[in-house]
Amino acid sequence: MDPFTVSTTIAKPREEVFEYLADIANHPEFTDHYMVDWHLTREDSYGTGAGARFRVKAPLTRFSWADRTFAEVQAPFRIVERGRGGKYNRVRMLGTYTLSQAAGGTTKVEYTFETEPALPSDRLLETFGGRAWTRRQAAKALRRLRTILEEDRGRGRRATVAAR
Repeated sequence: MDPFTVSTTIAKPREEVFEYLADIANHPEFTDHYMVDWHLTREDSYGTGAGARFRVKAPLTRFSWADRTFAEVQAPFRIVERGRGGKYNRVRMLGTYTLSQAAGGTTKVEYTFETEPALPSDRLLETFGGRAWTRRQAAKALRRLRTILEEDRGRGRRATVAAR
């Protein structure tokens, strides 16, 4: 899927927004409308190497499990997450949060997401609604992130380490 970018402006300092986003255990709080059943892949949920596995509630998806891991964490500017999903985890995913200071001490958060389908069948699924659906869900997630950080409401559940 070609990359797309969604953005929002949050009335909080960049450092505070970054600290929240750099802890992957916080991500289910603002993405639980389309990503569910989160489980951390290690005990330390903060910084480079932190990761999680989850299910994507996309329509017509038979293979809904995916994962993401923080590959680069550059405080307080950028977080790059790499992951895989789809059948046999063959679809590569790349997401990037870019934080910049905006007017009045606010923070502009941009989220860029792209996938690399392995097979033509994976590409076909993305073509018929997958990209548009994912973009809408990511935009809603950033709106929820803004509500959580500015108004301290709308929080979902935090991710935990999977039980044995």
